[in-house]
Amino acid sequence: MGLLDSMAARVADGATVEFRPSGTSMAPLIHSRQLVAVAPVETAKIEVGDIVLARVAGTTYLHLVSAVDRARGRVRISNNRGRSNGWTAVTRVYGICVSVDGTELPAARGKVRGTGE
Repeated sequence: MGLLDSMAARVADGATVEFRPSGTSMAPLIHSRQLVAVAPVETAKIEVGDIVLARVAGTTYLHLVSAVDRARGRVRISNNRGRSNGWTAVTRVYGICVSVDGTELPAARGKVRGTGE
């Protein structure tokens, strides 16, 4: 089990996690090894542009939501370089990135599961 898989399991259990993902596919939104915080997400509130922790075709990504298909209960996940990872069910979206290096992401406000917002 890789880092993102283990973080996804913890978030799916209701935890907010912090970790340092590596790679350049999300730059400049998230640079390699920056500290991110990911919290459980209220999937009905997911929007295009949200950075989410999601499983697509057997791989877990911390990537962008590039499209939402509410009628089919799915979202398209893509990196920040224009590459789509594919569509996945909203049930496979585990969390939303709420901060990067301690800076809160305003778009995540009100989307964290269990906050009552």
